[in-house]
Amino acid sequence: MEDQACPRCKTTKYRNPSLKLMVNVCGHTLCESCVDLLFLKGSGACPECMVPLRRNNFRVQLFEDPQVEKEVDIRRRILRDYNKREEDFGTLEEYNDYLEEIEDIVYNLCNNIEIIETNKRIEAYKRDNRDVIQRNKTRVGRDESALEEMLELERVQEESRKKELDELETEHKKKKARDKQALIEELMYSGKDAAQIVTEFAEKAEKQREEEKQLPPPKSSNEFSTGIKFGQTADPTLIPVPKSEEGPLFVYEQLIAITDGPTPPPTDEIESEGYITHIRPETQQENAGGFTSTMACERALQEALQGLFYTPTAGVAAGI
Repeated sequence: MEDQACPRCKTTKYRNPSLKLMVNVCGHTLCESCVDLLFLKGSGACPECMVPLRRNNFRVQLFEDPQVEKEVDIRRRILRDYNKREEDFGTLEEYNDYLEEIEDIVYNLCNNIEIIETNKRIEAYKRDNRDVIQRNKTRVGRDESALEEMLELERVQEESRKKELDELETEHKKKKARDKQALIEELMYSGKDAAQIVTEFAEKAEKQREEEKQLPPPKSSNEFSTGIKFGQTADPTLIPVPKSEEGPLFVYEQLIAITDGPTPPPTDEIESEGYITHIRPETQQENAGGFTSTMACERALQEALQGLFYTPTAGVAAGI
């Protein structure tokens, strides 16, 4: 980011560490000082592409590449109206065509291809789907509100827990300081032996540490960390997922292979009878993948012996 510079005044981050680059809908970058100078009256033209711009449409550049910044802004603006979901379409193919249309529009606007035709296409879509767009905007707003409520509840719980831990730590430090002061006073004013006093305080401290290790039983909770109660969804209008009836458990049955030929030798005979003499050994990569030369030889023998006893029926032979 340090090599970035304003294309108009050539100021860089190296010369001015507080340099703030800004970008508009055209995707070209200007520093904040140039924006204030060129758009003093609220509107003006971009120095590079001469596109009419407004001062209040400039925003701080977040990405190093201005084209990425331009695409993000265009995509956000297009998806504000192209907000249909998969359930709004009859088939998956129609939904995929809709997504492909969005990508075509974004590509055209990012690369200045058929700008007028693309904007007419967007306006026609907004005019033909006004009710669907408004309904989906309301639904998205409701989902975002529910999410914000959950995040706020979780933030409040986190702050409460942090405050509780801070209070426990403060109380532990105060108690430790009181015990230390009590030990000093006991050593100064008590007539007992100093070694005995220290031993008693050490035993008392050890007992307290053992008690602190014993965690209290967990509190009964009736909600998740996000604030949603058990058995309740974030949006009461959502339909719960129906419970599926469990069927019988799967029972493995040995596969009976019909080969119409001699039975191939088992694995132990393949190794002992020398079938793998002319088979190359497996590599480390093949062995790691679960393949062995014995397995390859067994499969080759199965394919070689399969169908040797097959005799076509009369009807099939006549057809041939």
